[in-house]
Amino acid sequence: MKTTLTLVEARTAALGLLLGLLLVACSDPEAQSRSLTPVDFHASDECHVCGMIITEFPGPKGQAIGADAVRKFCSTAEMLGWWLQPENQRLDVKLYVHDMSRSDWNRPDDAHLIDAREAFYVLGPALKGAMGAVLASFSEEESAQTLAAEQGGHVLRFEQIDLAMLQQAMGMHGAGHH
Repeated sequence: MKTTLTLVEARTAALGLLLGLLLVACSDPEAQSRSLTPVDFHASDECHVCGMIITEFPGPKGQAIGADAVRKFCSTAEMLGWWLQPENQRLDVKLYVHDMSRSDWNRPDDAHLIDAREAFYVLGPALKGAMGAVLASFSEEESAQTLAAEQGGHVLRFEQIDLAMLQQAMGMHGAGHH
């Protein structure tokens, strides 16, 4: 009787192990391996909000990286406008923007994506951007202040930006630069 019980226990344990391995093998490997670090923009990437090809426009871009998805945006203003929607603020995502003190305005360098929550922003500089308000992003306040002095606009921190401000800035600059 003891031998039979041990054999049943061994079969049950083997079956449990096999089922566990099958569950791991069948789960989404991309979601399992996806980190919350920034990713490169590609020529075929479309903006999560407006659907436009992201790399066709100058100025800083944004991205929201979550375990479930990577969302890319044609501008920092588009990303922040998306993020400020109440349903999106519940998402567990990291937000990234280009550091324009280390990038060419016409071709932002993906090697210089920074945490959007830590960035300094210049709202409304006289520079061409993508859709909506132009919102230039910088890792250092001094660089943001320099751009504001040269191109106009004013410097803000992430927590100072709200939907009303973005909508007002968009209205002041027309429907955008698309």
